[in-house]
Order: sequence, then C-alpha cells, then structure tokens
Amino acid sequence: MRHMVTVVGRDRPGIVAALAQALFDAGCNLAEASMIRLAGTFTVMVVVACERDAAGLEAVLRPVAERLGLRVHVDPAAAEPGPAPEPDVRVTVSGADRAGIVARVAGALAEAGVNILDLESAVAEGPRGPIYILHIEGQAARGIGPVREAMAAVAREGIDVSVRPVEPVVG
Repeated sequence: MRHMVTVVGRDRPGIVAALAQALFDAGCNLAEASMIRLAGTFTVMVVVACERDAAGLEAVLRPVAERLGLRVHVDPAAAEPGPAPEPDVRVTVSGADRAGIVARVAGALAEAGVNILDLESAVAEGPRGPIYILHIEGQAARGIGPVREAMAAVAREGIDVSVRPVEPVVG
C-alpha cells in the first residue's frame, strides 16, 4: 500500500532521522518526499510504501511523534507512482507585503493554464517596509505566452514579476 504521511511540529534536530528509522524498522520504503521549515515549524510530506494500512502506519509513527511533539496524519496515496511532472516555467514575484498577492498571482496563473508544481514564499525587510517574495514553478499547458500576458496584468498592479522558461535537464 502507498500512503501520504504528513508530519508537522516544532523544528528541532533529529526529526528526519527518527521518522526515517521508524519507517525503515517497520519495513516501509520512502518514495517522494518534501520537507521544509516555515516559521519555526518543520513539515514533512512523504509517500511511503509498506504492507501496513493507515492505522498501522500511524501506530508505528506514534511513539516518535509523542517523543518529538509532532502531529502525524496518514492518507492514501496514488496506487502507482507516475513520472514526476517537470516544470517548464518559473515565475518570481516581489512587492510590498500585502494580503492577496498569492491569491492574485495563483488566480492569474490558473487562468493562463499553469499547473503549479512548487511554490515558496518569504517576507524580507526592504528599505520601505516588508517585501513579499514568491517563487513558483509550474507547467504551462498553453505555453509561456499566456503566462507572460497574465503576469503583465499583475505587474501593472505595482508588483515586480519575472517569467522565465525552465530548460529541461539533460544527462
């Protein structure tokens, strides 16, 4: 069975090691994973293949979660892994921090036919106050032209925007 395991808790050393060891000891195989620290919180999302059902997998991870103060959630994952989608467009946005930037940019990208594969954001201190910085990689189903048009409309709202194609990795 394949499961999507999500773990969230206060960042500290040893989280990845403890989770990986518990899963290994339970005979599980880790597949795709994404791990990130946001505002002092560490989040893990990992696809796990093992013979246990969701309740059994949660039971395996419960001692680690309790010891490290983590919350664990297990969901079914796709039965068969497919090829990882490759991004073909990268959008970088920055501007004075204000509510609605992500909603505006994501909405414009959706209308342009972009499937967002990765999104990271941060707030940095600028000379006139906080600056919101957003990096997005995605697949542009209709090509980069509609993406550039959509982001030009966003740029007219006083937000700096960069749209670049992502070159495929060869080799």
